[in-house]
Amino acid sequence: MRRARREAEVAEVIVDRVACTAHGVCAVMSDGAVELDEFGYPIQSRLTLPPEEARVLVEACPARALLFRRPT
Repeated sequence: MRRARREAEVAEVIVDRVACTAHGVCAVMSDGAVELDEFGYPIQSRLTLPPEEARVLVEACPARALLFRRPT
């Protein structure tokens, strides 16, 4: 029961590397969860965050390169 509850409290943010234009907003908004390479692109392709933080991050991306998904 406890594990199911913890899983329900997280969401995934998936980075669309083709759509990303390296604005870096995700790194600023994620409070350190997103690391950028030397060109400004996210190093991670997936992040696990609390749902509300994930939604804010996805909505803040100017290139719409972040996708919100609840883990199954």
